Amino acid sequence: MPNRVYQKIEVTGTSATSVEDAVQNAVARATQIASQLRWFEVVETRGRIDNNQVAEWQVTVRIGFALDD
Repeated sequence: MPNRVYQKIEVTGTSATSVEDAVQNAVARATQIASQLRWFEVVETRGRIDNNQVAEWQVTVRIGFALDD
């Protein structure tokens, strides 16, 4: 197995439904920026409030991807 080298990017996904959907949206968008995604780390969770209710989840994730040989 070769020694791999990884790079990280940080993106924020949003969802009106859930934290999980916000993460999925962030990962889906990251696939358009980089290939060979390997892992993610949630670094921040926050939300937006409208009319005294949670209106949107915002999740910032660091995503690691393998650099091509």
